Amino acid sequence: MPAIVVVGAQWGDEGKGKITDLLAEHGDAVVRFQGGNNAGHTIVRGDEEWKLHLIPSGILYPGKRCVIGNGVVIDPRVLIDELDALRARRVDVGGLRISANAHLIMPYHLLLDSAGEAKLGKLQIGTTRRGIGPCYADKAARLGIRVQDLLDEKILKKKIVAAMEPKRLSLRPFEKDPALDLRTMTEEYLIFGHRLEQHIADTSKLMWEMLENDELVILEGAQGAMLDIDHGTYPFVTSSNPLAGAACVGTGIGPKAIEEVWGISKAYTTRVGAGPFPSELHDEMGETIRERGGEFGTTTGRPRRTGWLDLVALRYAARLNTMTALVVTKLDVLSGLDRINVCTSYRGAEGAEFEDFPYHQTVLHHSEAELTELPGWKEDLGECRTLSDLPQGARDYLDFVAEHTGAPVALIGVGPGREQVIWTEAGQQTLIGAAAARSTPV
Repeated sequence: MPAIVVVGAQWGDEGKGKITDLLAEHGDAVVRFQGGNNAGHTIVRGDEEWKLHLIPSGILYPGKRCVIGNGVVIDPRVLIDELDALRARRVDVGGLRISANAHLIMPYHLLLDSAGEAKLGKLQIGTTRRGIGPCYADKAARLGIRVQDLLDEKILKKKIVAAMEPKRLSLRPFEKDPALDLRTMTEEYLIFGHRLEQHIADTSKLMWEMLENDELVILEGAQGAMLDIDHGTYPFVTSSNPLAGAACVGTGIGPKAIEEVWGISKAYTTRVGAGPFPSELHDEMGETIRERGGEFGTTTGRPRRTGWLDLVALRYAARLNTMTALVVTKLDVLSGLDRINVCTSYRGAEGAEFEDFPYHQTVLHHSEAELTELPGWKEDLGECRTLSDLPQGARDYLDFVAEHTGAPVALIGVGPGREQVIWTEAGQQTLIGAAAARSTPV
C-alpha cells in the first residue's frame, strides 16, 4: 500500500494534526519526517484536548505504530516530557519508534538560537528559539549529535567536544552557564538515552517492511510549504523542507512509495513571525478572524497574523507538492460574513500583476493582494456533515478554491471537534482504496 503524505499548504498551523489523526484511524503507522518541537498539533476529542509537539498524532490510537523519522531534530528533554505527560493520561506509548539517525538539539543550540535572534534586532526571522536552526546547521556541517550517540558514552563525549570547538567564540557569553559543562551535558544526555533506548530503531527498515506488507503509512510534515528552506519566503522560513518530496529523505523510503499527497489549507491564511504576507489584514476583520479561529501558536502561544485566503501562494504550494487532494480547515470561521475576499493575484510596486508566485524576494516584499469578492453565508456550519448540508455560499467558495488550486477538496473542517468534518467523494475514495489494499472494511 503506497503511503499518504500530509503537508501544510500555507505558512504552517493549518490543522495538519487533526487531519493526520483522522487518517490515522484508517492507517497502520504515522511518521514525522522533518522539523522539531518548533511545530505543534492540537487535537480535540470530546472534552479532551491534546497538544503534541514531537510525537506523531497517531499515538492516541492503541496499537498504531508511531515513528519519528531521521529528518526530525529532537530535543530529548521535550520528547521525554511529552512521553511522561501522555503516560500520565494513560496513553500507551509503546508503539513509538525513533530513528537512530535523527539529530539531537543540544543545550548550545538553544543558547545560540536565542542569541542569534536577539542580535538581529528588527531584522529577526521570528524563530521559536527552540534550537532548531542551529541543530540543522550542525547536521549540514557534519558536527551533529545523533540519537544513536546517546547509547555510547565515549562517542557522545567526543562528538560534543568536536561540535563545541568551532563555537567557542559564539558561546563565550555563556561560558559560565552550567548547561555547557561537558561532564554535566554528557551525563544528562546519557540518562536521556537510557530513557529512550526502548524506542530507538532502524525506522527506515521498519517503514519498508510495513509498506511491503500493504500497510497504510501516513507521513506527517510540520510547518508548511511557504516555510520551506529552499522554496519558501527565504530567509523567513524554517530550517528544513516541509514539502512532500522531503518525506522520502526524512524517513528513508523511496519516492515510488508515495501515491497520495494531501495539502492542508485553512479557509483563510495565517502566518507566525516575520516575512512577507501579501493578503494580511491589519484591520478589525483580521482581529475578528484571529479571535474566531483561536489563532495563537500551539508551541509558542504567539498571536498569528491573519489574512484572506491567498490562492497565489496556494497554487504554488500545490505545484511544489504535486498535491493530489486539498483539505480546507476552519471553514466555519468565515460564517456570518456578508462578503468574503480571496487573493487571486498580486500587484507589484510598479503596477505589474502576478498570477504566479514571484521568484524574486524584492518583488514579493513589495506586492499587494489583488482581491476577488465572493458572497458569504450566515449559517453556522458546526453540524454539517455532508456537502449538501453546507449553504450555497460555502459550497461556491470551496468550488472556487478547488478550481483555482487545481486539486479536488477531499475533506472540510467545520469546527474544532474531531467529528466536525465533511468527507467528500475524493476523500472517501482514498479510504476505500486503502481498505481494499488491506482487504478490510472502511
